[in-house]
Amino acid sequence: MNRLKLITFVSALLICLCCGVSCQWIGEKAPADKLLAKANNKMLYLSELDGMFPEGISSADSALIISAYAERWIREALLLHEAERNIPSDLNIDKLVRDYRASLIRNNYEKILVEELLDSIITQDELRAFYEKNKEQYQLETPIVRCYLVKVPLPVKDAEKLRDLWSKSDDKKNFTALVNYCNNYAEAHLLDKATWYSVEDIADELPRGTLTADNISTKLDFIQRDGQFEYLFKVFEVKNRKDIAPLAYIEEQARKYILHQRKIKLLEQKKEEMYERAVRRSNVQIYYEEN
Repeated sequence: MNRLKLITFVSALLICLCCGVSCQWIGEKAPADKLLAKANNKMLYLSELDGMFPEGISSADSALIISAYAERWIREALLLHEAERNIPSDLNIDKLVRDYRASLIRNNYEKILVEELLDSIITQDELRAFYEKNKEQYQLETPIVRCYLVKVPLPVKDAEKLRDLWSKSDDKKNFTALVNYCNNYAEAHLLDKATWYSVEDIADELPRGTLTADNISTKLDFIQRDGQFEYLFKVFEVKNRKDIAPLAYIEEQARKYILHQRKIKLLEQKKEEMYERAVRRSNVQIYYEEN
């Protein structure tokens, strides 16, 4: 029987089988395990699908799930069979399995060590020291800005109030009122003066072509509308291409790098401690001599 006929036969068999057994199996005591499909010397049993059926599923739906799973399983089984028949003579499967198992065990233990021992607190002094030492590596590929942006649907609710709050946002009381207004009515708003954004991210909130890396120097403060929104935009600072990125912009990258270096140092230290302890206890021997 060729593969297509086998798949078709098994699919039909599964539909018949599932319609007969799924009602008793789902939500009740499971019957004796049933063979669902076979491909060469590999077999699929009903128990292997345990946990795949939502509570209260109908007989017909459970049959479809089993059928779809078996279809995929047959294809994978046939592929694996062909792969097994064509293993290169120089491929040491047992060694690969041993290496992979060792890697899983080692990685799991390293994860435990890191979770228990790694100091994840990074001070601002450490960040600044890292930045001063490495900032030349953080040249900008695209301009970034510190800015305010408010995007409000038309018709603008209390338009005059919004523009008045916007123009007087340097005042703390007015700024708080502006934030409250945006929380209630704005489609989007960015009102953190200390945060840096890429020009591309800001441009995504504006009409196409309004703001680009090439025109940012001439679009520092504007209010405009299209058919759907009113946009209020104000720039406080620009960093252009090839400028050094400010620490605030790369801080998350810096934190990840510092933590990664700490992790490497911690694991190397633990390996060295284990080695020295094993040597003291005569648990390791070296049977070669350097030439």
